[in-house]
Amino acid sequence: SEVPAPVQAGAEVVYTNKIKFNRLDFATPPNRYEMNRIFNEYDLVLVNGNHFEADMQIVVVDERKPLEKKLEKITNPVAILRQSEDDRLPGYLENHLGRKLEIQPLYTVGQVDKLAALIRDLRIMNVPQLYGLVLAGGKSERMGKDKGLISYHGLPQREYLYKMLEKLTAKTFISCRPDQVYEFEGIFEVITDSIEGLGPYGAILSAFRKFPNHAWLVVACDIPLLDEEALRELIDGRNPSKIATAFHNEETGLPDPLVTIWEPKAYPILLHFLSLGFSCPRKALINSNAEILQPSDPQVLLNANDQEELERVMRILKN
Repeated sequence: SEVPAPVQAGAEVVYTNKIKFNRLDFATPPNRYEMNRIFNEYDLVLVNGNHFEADMQIVVVDERKPLEKKLEKITNPVAILRQSEDDRLPGYLENHLGRKLEIQPLYTVGQVDKLAALIRDLRIMNVPQLYGLVLAGGKSERMGKDKGLISYHGLPQREYLYKMLEKLTAKTFISCRPDQVYEFEGIFEVITDSIEGLGPYGAILSAFRKFPNHAWLVVACDIPLLDEEALRELIDGRNPSKIATAFHNEETGLPDPLVTIWEPKAYPILLHFLSLGFSCPRKALINSNAEILQPSDPQVLLNANDQEELERVMRILKN
């Protein structure tokens, strides 16, 4: 395609608003790390395998364009497309794939529906596993005592949430400050804040730093009416194509960042917001592509951060 005039004139990057779509033109091709950043939020990126690397390949066999000199690029084929069902695969391709060929589906270029179904299934199979994180590292200054130790349901709240998340996630952790570790060792799986002084934001980043390829169901200890039914509702409404799935909080009129599923693609976005001087997870939710759900019972998101709010929650629990 034609090189834009600003690029010809020496501009490194040109952003063009085409009303119906937007375009970025780069004078210098992005390297692999920049490409990861640009395409971070997308579930599927189609790549011309003749020129660029990709994690999985759909191999198109066409005798007019032999692949014999490009076999090193075929590392993880997920499907092979022939021109017709009668076409045989070239011997060099059979030798290269070996036993892999036995498990690769063979389609023709006209079987678009089958290919689309394969891509859909691969996407579902690659949804990140969900881990749980109980935020127990706050200093509870407004409450005057550790909010994680308050018993609303017959257990300290942090233990109550931990046991609840254990039922719903592949693995669960308590998030705490380094000076709190002694309280949890040998009892709970723990992730200590590796980025201190940022509150919940630092706790979420610390979790991603330890397990960057997992999604995190994050819950805070100051939401005492939160129950298993509400969390299952959040999980059922999870949209892994977005950076996060969160409940809309009726009282604040905003998404609640501390009853949220944060997807792995949120990690670089949270780091980016931090680089801009922001350490509020709600700001990241509001200004990113997040899935926002309406909870069946808005009351489950009530906060208890001080004595007045605590008494309000206790009255509700008694009724």
